[in-house]
Amino acid sequence: MSMQQEQHNQVDADEIREKYDRESNQRTNIGKWAWIVAFLGISLTIFHLYTGYFGVIQTQKQGAIHLGTALGLIFLLFPAKKGLHKIQKGIPWYDVILAFVSIYVAYHKIFFYDALRDARIQGYTEFDFLVSVLGVLLLLEATRRAVGLPIVIVAGAAILYTLYGNVIPTQVLSHPGFDLDRIMNQLWFEDSGVFGTPIKISAKFIFLFLFFGVMLIHTNIGKFFNDLAFALTGRYTGGTAKAAVSASALQGMVSGSSVGNTVASGSFTIPMMKRAGFKPEFAAATEASASTGGQIMPPLMGAAAFIMMEYIGVSFSTIMLAALIPAILYFTGILIGTHFEAKKLGILGLPKDQVPSFRKLMKKQGYLLLPLVIIVGTIVVGFTPQRAALMGIFSAFLVSLIRKETRMSIKQTIKVLEEGARVALPVIAAVATAGIIAGVVSMTGLGNKFADAIIALSNGILPLALIFTMLACIVLGMGLPTTANYVVTATVAAPALINNFGLEPIAVHMFVFYFGIVADITPPVCLAAYAGAGIANANPFRSGTTAVKLAIAAFIIPYIFVTQPILLWVDVEPLALGMAIATALIGMIAISSSLIGHFSAASKVWERFILFAGGMMMIIPETITNIVGLVLIVGVWLLQRSRRKHKDQDHDGVAAAQA
Repeated sequence: MSMQQEQHNQVDADEIREKYDRESNQRTNIGKWAWIVAFLGISLTIFHLYTGYFGVIQTQKQGAIHLGTALGLIFLLFPAKKGLHKIQKGIPWYDVILAFVSIYVAYHKIFFYDALRDARIQGYTEFDFLVSVLGVLLLLEATRRAVGLPIVIVAGAAILYTLYGNVIPTQVLSHPGFDLDRIMNQLWFEDSGVFGTPIKISAKFIFLFLFFGVMLIHTNIGKFFNDLAFALTGRYTGGTAKAAVSASALQGMVSGSSVGNTVASGSFTIPMMKRAGFKPEFAAATEASASTGGQIMPPLMGAAAFIMMEYIGVSFSTIMLAALIPAILYFTGILIGTHFEAKKLGILGLPKDQVPSFRKLMKKQGYLLLPLVIIVGTIVVGFTPQRAALMGIFSAFLVSLIRKETRMSIKQTIKVLEEGARVALPVIAAVATAGIIAGVVSMTGLGNKFADAIIALSNGILPLALIFTMLACIVLGMGLPTTANYVVTATVAAPALINNFGLEPIAVHMFVFYFGIVADITPPVCLAAYAGAGIANANPFRSGTTAVKLAIAAFIIPYIFVTQPILLWVDVEPLALGMAIATALIGMIAISSSLIGHFSAASKVWERFILFAGGMMMIIPETITNIVGLVLIVGVWLLQRSRRKHKDQDHDGVAAAQA
């Protein structure tokens, strides 16, 4: 590829990222305010490194510094309207004022910490009320700029519900209603609102792991992941698509952003898949579905996984272990789909001279995996997540020193410290705004009301309750970031399933986590698929529907592990677990082949139905259904094999007659 083509592709990738990824709309031309932004960003990163090593300070103070500094940076970096960052020079005076006011209203909790603690009993002052109103309004505006409008609408509706719940003419949703001063003071100053569990976890764990991802990127690990993926899968049938899936799975662990990962990886992998012969929609869908799955791929996963750890009350190693088998099934399903599509189109692997040598690659750059190994090892042996993150950050820095091209100067180190804060801004805003929604649930008892509604709608039937919960997660996920979506559904929907149906807490929380994530590839609002379609010049809706076919495991497996949590390592018996994994994999092969339309040969419509039914029976971990499913799948395979054999014989006979 020529230099001009590479530059053109980069421009396209940047434009697509700005269009579909709100996080990328930061000002670049900030003039004299650059040193203030740098100071705040570097200070925020150093603060978290310091507290990560020496211990977190009082959680309300930690959260105030975490959120207040982030809000200030958002107003300095994100313009009021999308696209203004391209034409504005410097930072408007009103954004400077908003930045410093937002810093103050959060730091107010530190300046008057003792008085505010006593005010919980004695009552808050009028000035405290003014601060709380400004704090909530500024948070919502900052979130609108950095994350988008949908989450702000949901949070705003939650506040209005708290204020006017007494006028709702229904027994299910109505509540007495609360005064505005009580609502705002509780949301801003109490532990159950903005500064509740989500922001505590963000300040304690999430920031450090996001910074760890930034450190890994500066070691060129992204390019190494691409080369490693091609070395492992490039020479096999449909090698470019399989390499794209593998590379996106690896990079998704680090980035945690469906759209960002789709654009970053897709600008390289999608053109390669198209050149190999895959249709544009399929290339876009492959990249989008694989990139979206990065958030469920251990060891890092998405930011919501750390909040899940706190909500359930388990270690992060337990979360990683529970996510492992479903993640393997998810990516296996996508790989199988690309394999059958390649078989159908006759797309072979890459020539040997175009595929990197795995042995040479690992010998030369295998050390880049060391930080990930250290993260996993330290968590597994029992270190706290923040200590594991610190050790990962330190090892990533040491790794960057090995080669000249990744070795950071003092100036580059300072830039990385600032970038660590910039990357975290949308996550901090989303988590804090999700805290508003969680606070409303706590104040109004909305969780219990939602539970009653689910039971009433489903008539106490578990599959229906799961379907309604899934739909709620997907709809919310179309407007909310994954982390905020998880906070809302874990607060409102998860207790309904746990308390009324006696399901395992970790299974239910993984269930809502999964369906919040797949919203990024579920039409009509499938941002990751739209981003991939933009790179591939493909139809966005078709790309989304194809992505759903490839990622079908994400829509099926959660129903299995929520009722049979052995796949999450709950009450594990080795033989039973091995059988469950084996049958699930066979089932995914059958389901993927039915959706693609090719198994041993091109499938007829009725064969596709049988393969899908057989695959579903194999995924359900029951002996009888497994036997029936296996018989159906093998029967179709033998039938297609026989049909293909006769076709080949007829073809050979015609060729001999012509000769």
